[in-house]
Amino acid sequence: MVRELIAITFGMASLSALAQMTPVGTWHTVDENTKEIKSEIVITETAGVLSGKIAKLLRKEAKQDAVCDECSDDRKGKPMLGLEIIRGAKKAEGKDVWEDGKILDPEAGKNYTLRLTPIEGGSKLEVRGSVFGIGRTQTWLRVK
Repeated sequence: MVRELIAITFGMASLSALAQMTPVGTWHTVDENTKEIKSEIVITETAGVLSGKIAKLLRKEAKQDAVCDECSDDRKGKPMLGLEIIRGAKKAEGKDVWEDGKILDPEAGKNYTLRLTPIEGGSKLEVRGSVFGIGRTQTWLRVK
């Protein structure tokens, strides 16, 4: 009985750890210059495809009624709150990496090729946006 309890406990802990090695969840974005938390993004999965929306604007000076003036697609003029900034990412076969999607920088209105990689046991997410292989990587923090 004790062995069974130990096995169940370790099994649950393993499942919990595996469940965290996914971009699905709630994340804080961090300003690269000030290190201030900028926003809260919620990433969901539907039929193996990820999407992510801005759930909260967290900067002190953020206008809660702001719209995406810089967007050039169907998101132009849409409220920043609830704005879908991640579209179409899928898990790469055999890896803890999600790619082939797009990420929108709503401040610039530009779309970038996306790669998402959970790191540090899923507590952080490397978010890489690029065009023709040139881009930048941000690290987002999982909201607990």
